[in-house]
Amino acid sequence: MAELLSSSTSRMISFVGSVSSSPLIRQSLMSRTAHFSAIHLPIKCIQSTTLSSSSSSSSSSSFCAGARIQSLFNQRFRRGFSVDASRRDGSGAAAAAVSAVSDRDQLRSAREDIRELLRTTFCHPILVRLGWHDAGTYDKNIKDWPLRGGANGSLRFEIELKHAANAGLVNALKLLQPIKEKYLGVTYADLFQLASATAVEDAGGPKIPMIYGRVDVTGPEHCPVEGKLPDAGPASPADHLREVFYRMGLNDKEIVALSGAHTLGRARPERSGWGKPVTKYTKDGPGAPGGQSWTVEWLKFDNSYFRDIKERRDEDLLVLPTDAVIFEDPSFKVYAEKYAGDEDAFFEDYAQAHAKLSNLGAKFDPPEGFSLD
Repeated sequence: MAELLSSSTSRMISFVGSVSSSPLIRQSLMSRTAHFSAIHLPIKCIQSTTLSSSSSSSSSSSFCAGARIQSLFNQRFRRGFSVDASRRDGSGAAAAAVSAVSDRDQLRSAREDIRELLRTTFCHPILVRLGWHDAGTYDKNIKDWPLRGGANGSLRFEIELKHAANAGLVNALKLLQPIKEKYLGVTYADLFQLASATAVEDAGGPKIPMIYGRVDVTGPEHCPVEGKLPDAGPASPADHLREVFYRMGLNDKEIVALSGAHTLGRARPERSGWGKPVTKYTKDGPGAPGGQSWTVEWLKFDNSYFRDIKERRDEDLLVLPTDAVIFEDPSFKVYAEKYAGDEDAFFEDYAQAHAKLSNLGAKFDPPEGFSLD
């Protein structure tokens, strides 16, 4: 849960690392579903933690989404999600019109565009992380919206993007900006959660029982204070995870199930202080190779995260303190053992936990929300 939740730059881990199309990963994705029929085509990739808002044209270690996406960003990002350096309060980050409520048909169309984006950029990990970070600031002890935090679209503002735990998420916004401008009848809050759930499903994960209709906050004054998201290497990992996730209203089963999303992504030591510079699983692929993944096939959503942590046989796979503790803490271990041996059980519990997380703190219009399927 590393960079779903991290509160300091030195400890921060990218929940989603960067994206690759190594032969091993590509073969796995091709075999799982027809959704990946175009995955073999030459592409460039999105590196999840390569860019700051001020370095949109770096070289091989930078954001490499291809000329078209970069051009669209240059034209539109500063008018939409954007980062306006002249506005220190972050108010320059949302100049485009904000939809009051989401339109069901536009959400469905946006979902198709997100699926196409995933097929051509392999950006599954960073989109999962984006949804988690927008929702993960929720505090169940605060009743008033939007003071309670949660899935309200506040992560589009510069002031929140600059939080240490959100390093690199500007890249996710760049990817989604053309879709947001195409579908003005979709709120940022819904778009972030739609992208996150779609990425899990498209990587071979479970169908998430999502609802939509989230209302956006309107300005950076509604952004949460920094420090709401957990650290990857606290002194007492079990206590730390419970402190953070219990504040959100989540329980031990949900903590462990959500940890399983580390089946996607990798960490880079130069950005987070964790992981190896490169492994046999991350040395290939377009863009900047390197980093250390939690699993061998780190663009495939399955239960290998639990199996690999349990066995601890492969030194090329990453295990953080907050990963190891799920097999050390007696309560966590019950669920970790279950998921290591039963992928169906993991998928069922993960789908419910992800949906719950995506709703935290949200204000819906209509109040009951609505589904797309």
